[in-house]
Order: sequence, then C-alpha cells, then structure tokens
Amino acid sequence: MLATIPDFPEPGILFRDLAPVFADAPAFRAITDELLERFEGRFDAVAGVEARGFVLAAAAAYASGTGLVIIRKPGKLPGNVLTERYDLEYGSAELQLEPGHLPAGSRVLILDDVLATGGTLAAAAHLTERAGYAVAGFGVVLELEGLGGRGRLGGYETQTLLTV
Repeated sequence: MLATIPDFPEPGILFRDLAPVFADAPAFRAITDELLERFEGRFDAVAGVEARGFVLAAAAAYASGTGLVIIRKPGKLPGNVLTERYDLEYGSAELQLEPGHLPAGSRVLILDDVLATGGTLAAAAHLTERAGYAVAGFGVVLELEGLGGRGRLGGYETQTLLTV
C-alpha cells in the first residue's frame, strides 16, 4: 500500500507516500494504536507536523483523549508564533508553533509520517521546547535508513514502525 513516487518533489528524490495506507481504515487504526502504545502514559498532548503529521496526530490525540498541538509552515498561524528554520534533503524550510495552548512543562509526543534527514523533527522539537513544553519523544511511521535522520534527533526517544 505504500506508494513510491520517483522525482517528487524534485528530480532525484524518491518520495514515500503513506496516503494510500491512511486511506485503508484497518491499517490507519493499527498505525495509530501502535504509535500510542509505544508511548502510553508518557505524554500529555500530541503534536503533528504539517501536513501528514496532522493526520496521525489528530487521530492519536482523539484516541488517547489528549490535546493536539499543530506545527505548521510559515504564515498559517495567527498571533505570536515561534519560528524554526531547518534544512531538508532538497533545500531549506521553516516551521512555526503558536505557544501558550498547553500548560508549561506539558509532555508532547511529536508525530510525523516519514523520518528522512531528521531536519523537520529536530525543528519541531526545538519549537516544542522553546514553547515551554517537554518532548516526550517522536513517533514516525516510516524511517528512511540511509539518510541518517535518527542521528539528528539527539537523545529523544524515537519509535518508527517500519524502516526501509
């Protein structure tokens, strides 16, 4: 069910698309349940990284009865936001978080679809901590092993369901 799309979003990139997996209800439920099981009792809220991380985080927050924090691309959040710039395997980008929605010190589980070079998740962790929250860990569906992303995530617990 995992789709592999060559030359997207740029030539030379092999994009791993989990959208077909998310469309399969039993598979989506199994993914959500397994990500939560690995961190049970160790988080107060779930954060999703735009865009596919939103899918996982919303399902996980609902299933666990916790709150949801959204980490977005620039210009999508109102009010005062924190911004973190990071490098991708094919350029650079920024993420933003609007602080103040959770109590200080809240333990936040950060979810995303794919761990590649680690830049996106490292930026999400920095934003989470700058907002006054603690990173409970990372949950990722797919890890691309040869890109070294796990090494950029420091001492954070990182759980992946599948490595390719």
